[in-house]
Amino acid sequence: MHTGIQEIATVTGLSKSTVSRALRGMPTVADTTIDQVRRVADELGYVPSSAAAGLATGRQRAVGVVVPVIDRWFYVKALGGVDAELRRAGHDLVLYNLGGPGGDRGRAFRRSMLRHRVDALVLLSLVLDETERSELEFTHHPVIVIGGPAPGLRNVGVDDLAVTESAVAHLAGLGHREIAYLGGQDEDGMNVAVPHLRRDGFVEAVRSRGLTVREDRMLDGRFSFAGGAAAGAYLFDRAASDRPTAVSCASDEMALGVLLAAAQAGLAVPGDVSVMGIDGHEYGAVVGLTTVAQDPAAQGRAAARAVLAEVDGGSAGPLPAAPTELVVRTTTAPPRVQRGEAARGAR
Repeated sequence: MHTGIQEIATVTGLSKSTVSRALRGMPTVADTTIDQVRRVADELGYVPSSAAAGLATGRQRAVGVVVPVIDRWFYVKALGGVDAELRRAGHDLVLYNLGGPGGDRGRAFRRSMLRHRVDALVLLSLVLDETERSELEFTHHPVIVIGGPAPGLRNVGVDDLAVTESAVAHLAGLGHREIAYLGGQDEDGMNVAVPHLRRDGFVEAVRSRGLTVREDRMLDGRFSFAGGAAAGAYLFDRAASDRPTAVSCASDEMALGVLLAAAQAGLAVPGDVSVMGIDGHEYGAVVGLTTVAQDPAAQGRAAARAVLAEVDGGSAGPLPAAPTELVVRTTTAPPRVQRGEAARGAR
């Protein structure tokens, strides 16, 4: 026998209508009452009928979240933030995993999402083609993107031009003039705008300081640890006079790979080369990586709040850029005096 609203009402001493409103998180019910009812419901093993709720309100009390893959740091953290906010509001999360470049993206957009099992959609780091946008417009669901900008859709994310400016400003402020850059495309399907914006931001920041952008120091690290390690090995397999004094990476995962490459090349960090990342990966703190950190979990919570507000008839206006923070640790320092300058100083 399944626990129903009557059993919860009996235990709490509340009316069935009050219990029903509390379980739905209605604003007319006090927060203390909602907490009490949900606690008792959990203890009794109450399972709400989503079908009944949908018939009564026209809503599913569920939000779909679309991820390119499920095993990358940014996606996991952002997904956790979305889930936390949805649970707080009494909504379920329905996950659509596109499975990376080899996944069946068409099936997800043309079939799964059109079954009207959700009230809104949150897309993680995706840019949609014209057909996919048409499919989503057909559903009339509120939609928001976490990550880089997507034409025609609201997004929650950092200012990618600004984060690369912060990274270059830090390195240039330390005295670095020979700065390499690691970027490239994310093979797992990251929003394609992000790599381009971060690369453009780096080039603009370097040139605005009168420094040279060398194409042979603008490398593809594929936004991955392995890609960063390979690009770093290529950079460091050069004569000392031709090596950069600093490497600015468009993601912490690439920067972690560069640290490995430096160690394998026998280079000291930051003595021989400074290494800088962007994102705030938790592993970066372990190894002392200097980075421009963001908070994808907070972005997930903000995105969930935005679409839930829109479901309830709220505003669908633009959202401000997510905050970032320069976190200076032990992988960056002023460059060593160049050999020629040291020789001149000794004369």
